[in-house]
Amino acid sequence: MSKVLVLYYSRGGHTAQISRAIAQQILAKGGECDVLNINEVKHNIDWTQYHAIALGACVLYGSYHKSVFEFVERYQAELAKVPNSFFCVNVVARNPEKRVPENNKYLQKFLLLSPWQPQDVKIIAGKVDYPSWPWYDSLMIRLIMKMTDGPTDPKAIIDYTDWEDVKRYAEHVLAMT
Repeated sequence: MSKVLVLYYSRGGHTAQISRAIAQQILAKGGECDVLNINEVKHNIDWTQYHAIALGACVLYGSYHKSVFEFVERYQAELAKVPNSFFCVNVVARNPEKRVPENNKYLQKFLLLSPWQPQDVKIIAGKVDYPSWPWYDSLMIRLIMKMTDGPTDPKAIIDYTDWEDVKRYAEHVLAMT
């Protein structure tokens, strides 16, 4: 039986939710799956038990948290030993053309800066949740959205994630094993 490791960095919880949905679909298709937050990973992962690895991270203010790059630098050899994929979660992907890897500057930025070069990549549209964000994040992202014709209502909660596409991605990762 194939076993997949889904690793993620999540700031507001949406990338964690996406990671759990990937795991649920892998389990539903007969695979095994573990899900771990990269900030909770200790040195005791038995990397040899996994047949594929998917690592996901969210984008905030145009970049990834430094812990994402620290993680891939530390574990790049382990990540590269089995079929692997990186999924990028960002709100700019609310526009279909930004879900194409070559058109998504945030994915391209990851590939440029990361010492680990994933074999496979995926872009997943994220979520706007102004009410749950700290006031300064809400204000700054609303300003960015105003410049990019996105939603600016401070009460807006809009999930742009295509959950059926997330299921297809999970099946794709499982098929990589």
